[in-house]
Amino acid sequence: MDYVALPLARLKLGNTLPVDVLAPDGRLLLRRGQAILSEQQRETLHAHQACMTATDARAWQKSYERLINTLVRRGVDLDTILQADLPSELVEADYLFGAQVLGGWLDLQEILRGLLYQGEAAINPLPRLAGIETRALELLSSDPDECLFILFQALAEVSLGYCATHGLLSAVVCALTAEKLDMVALTGGGLFRAALVMNIGMAREQDKLAMQSSLPTEAQRELVRQHPRKSVELLRHMGVSDEDQLDIVRWHHESDESHGLAHNAMARRLLRLADGFVAKMAARKTRLAMSALGAAKSAFLGATPDTASIGSAMATALGFYPPGTYVQLVNGEKAVVVARGSRANLPHVVSIVNAGGMPLSKYLYRETSNVQFGIRTPINAERIKVKVSLEKVQKLRKEHAH
Repeated sequence: MDYVALPLARLKLGNTLPVDVLAPDGRLLLRRGQAILSEQQRETLHAHQACMTATDARAWQKSYERLINTLVRRGVDLDTILQADLPSELVEADYLFGAQVLGGWLDLQEILRGLLYQGEAAINPLPRLAGIETRALELLSSDPDECLFILFQALAEVSLGYCATHGLLSAVVCALTAEKLDMVALTGGGLFRAALVMNIGMAREQDKLAMQSSLPTEAQRELVRQHPRKSVELLRHMGVSDEDQLDIVRWHHESDESHGLAHNAMARRLLRLADGFVAKMAARKTRLAMSALGAAKSAFLGATPDTASIGSAMATALGFYPPGTYVQLVNGEKAVVVARGSRANLPHVVSIVNAGGMPLSKYLYRETSNVQFGIRTPINAERIKVKVSLEKVQKLRKEHAH
């Protein structure tokens, strides 16, 4: 039987426990439905190395993630969310673990957000991170355009949790760019895992920064500077022992390549550029989001020959107008990009707003190679006031698949 340590420090006295509390030899210490009633009892359980079954641990974690997601959707502030007690009951659905690794991109985003928020307090984190990675690579392989569409759309919705979206999108950008560079060894493994968790050391603060209307305080700036080191410390406490992953996380902001393991130099370089590129495409209350073209130019400004080649591959891999971003057409319509095209500047688009500024109830597929429907300029997501229907987009994509 696999056991997981009980998170004793996080349990509030008097709250009902939703799991059986066991000793490592399987002896029952507390039955589910009972509670820890005193600090002395908590210390006794600690002395007995109180634990629970891995099955119960996963279910409890899933229940907690559901609670976080409910509070986020209600608009509850982050400080209140992070002080929420662990759930006192589990439902049958919490034991259906397939959804954790068989869901879509937004399911993975929710799970990753919970892990990043909890850090070393997360229950059974490494198998779940592995599940996110495996499922993400499966989804990316099956339909990279849909992947980019969903994640770039999510990037504009900071209420979903910016840190988790940023991690997933950075990982995907790294994988697609590495593939374009014919560096298959970099498409998964340490680099992909590093991208998912590189900002765990400031996950909560990163989501606050994405939503605050004032410029970062000096304390926040210092946290941003120190977060690679803090992230590595957290990851080690969580049980991560992959030195390549830890090395990439530790030095992903550092352009001085004398730091870190020499064989990871390309991976660190790629993640640094992907990280900056995604960040510049995300809006803040204090600034508008950049277009993919603007973000690419800014991220790769002053690039060395090595980083220039990565930048070129990244632009080719994503297109000048990645799926999920918006453009204005020559005829005045506003459209959402739904897939990359045969050339970086000729994506597949669907018009969602007519030339008069009115939302279209029936979306219109447009060929950007046609002069009339050529792309005039990229548009910030903030200027699009309509909610895009993924179902309508997917239908048109299938109808016009080449």
